[in-house]
Parts: sequence; structure tokens; C-alpha cells
Amino acid sequence: MTNPVGVLSLQGDFREHLQVFERLGIPAIAVKRRAELDSVSGLVLPGGESTTIGKLARIFDLFNPIVDAIQGGLPVFGTCAGLIMLADQITDGIVGQETFGGLDVVVQRNAFGNQLDSFEVDLPFQGIAEHVHAAFIRAPLITEVGPAASVVASLEDGRVVGVVQGNRLGISFHPEVTGEDRIHRYFYDALVCA
Repeated sequence: MTNPVGVLSLQGDFREHLQVFERLGIPAIAVKRRAELDSVSGLVLPGGESTTIGKLARIFDLFNPIVDAIQGGLPVFGTCAGLIMLADQITDGIVGQETFGGLDVVVQRNAFGNQLDSFEVDLPFQGIAEHVHAAFIRAPLITEVGPAASVVASLEDGRVVGVVQGNRLGISFHPEVTGEDRIHRYFYDALVCA
């Protein structure tokens, strides 16, 4: 049997991700320590505040172990701030802001505006038959996609909001807050268990 999926649980909406996996019957644990990171078969980086997640990962001595795990082939799935943390480049980060890296993309933070500019939309997602329901909350935008990454989701106007690169998946939106669980199922079936 595959080890449980981990959800980085330092800040943000990690509880909602754990609940999605529970609904799907997929074993998942909160990751707050190195031992927990070392025991998982995949890792979810949740939405929240990317600068805070980065700082807390340093404080909890998880930053470099996560970078090493991603580079070592651990499947990883980032939503919203988690996408920012996976981006190889960010265009409007604060001075000194670091990411774990792993996705050959450039991401613009808060590209869709503030909390009041949040919106929901149904959009096509490569690998999932029907449209997925996506909530954009202070969401980042993927402004450039490098040759190593492939687009899996775009808005109607062509703006890119989801990419996959090997066993790494990054999306701008929050499926975990709308009851949309098919992307978590896709991550587990296609990227963790593949």
C-alpha cells in the first residue's frame, strides 16, 4: 500500500485539503515535521500566504527538506499560494522571498486583485472529463510557462491557471473550498500512484 499523502500544515487552508482526501478515502496526514515529510508518498502545498508559508517552513526546518524532496521526485500539488511556492520564478514577490521551486513557470502573486475580487468559474481541466469548479481568492496567475511544464487549465480568455510538470501539479485556484474533489483524485491517481 502507498504511504499517505501529506498536506503541509504550517499555515493556510490545510484542513480543507485533509478533508477532501478523507472524503475520497485517501489516507492523508498533516506535515509539520521532517519525520512526517519523510513518511509521505506525495505532498500538497495549500493556499494561504506564500511569504508566511516560506518563513514558517524555515522556522520548522522544513524548507530545504521540501526542496530536496521535490528535486528527489516526491509528487507535489500546490494550490494558490502553494503554486507560488512551486514556481521557479515570481514577478512581484517581496524582497528576499524564496520558493521551493520545481515548476518551470513564472507566477504573478495576487494577479486577480484582493479578497473582494474573488470569483468562481467552471473551467476545463486536462485529464478530467467534465469542467471543474474553481474558486479564485487573491489568486496568482501563471504568466509564463517554460518548456518543461504543460498547461492543464486556462480561463476562457486564455490566461493560464494550471500546469503539470512530471509529477508536479500547480493551480491558481482553490478546489478544496468548493467541494471539488476531482483534482485531488487526479493528483493521487495520475501523479502519486503512477
